[in-house]
Amino acid sequence: QVQLVESGGGLVHAGDSLELSCAASGFNMDYYAIAWFRQAPGKERRGLSCINNSEGTTYYSDYVKGRFTVSSGNGKNTVYLKMNSLKEEDTAVYYCAAAESCTNYGSEGAMAYWGKGTLVTVSS
Repeated sequence: QVQLVESGGGLVHAGDSLELSCAASGFNMDYYAIAWFRQAPGKERRGLSCINNSEGTTYYSDYVKGRFTVSSGNGKNTVYLKMNSLKEEDTAVYYCAAAESCTNYGSEGAMAYWGKGTLVTVSS
C-alpha cells in the first residue's frame, strides 16, 4: 500500500527553524519526485519545493527560496524540508506528495500520491 506520512510539525516562534519529514512506504522514493505543498488557513494549497532524487535536482518557489531546503534521507525513503527563519505567514498545513517528475511541481494535479499533512504554527 502506497503511503506518505509527514511529521515534525508543531508550534514555534517567528525566527525559529523546523524540519519536516516525509516518510514513504509502498514505493521507492528514488524513482519519484517528492514535492512539498502548504495550505494556509483560508487559502489555496500551493507548491513550495520539489526534489528529484534520480536527477539530483531541487526546485523552490520564490517565496521560500533561501529559507527552506529540501533533502533526501540517504536510503531511508524519507524526504526532509528544513525551514529556517520562520514567519507567521508560514503557518499552514504542510503536505508532501509524489509525482513522476518535478515538472509542474506546483500543480496539485501532477501529484500521484499525497500525505495527510502536518500542521506548522508560527507565533510572533
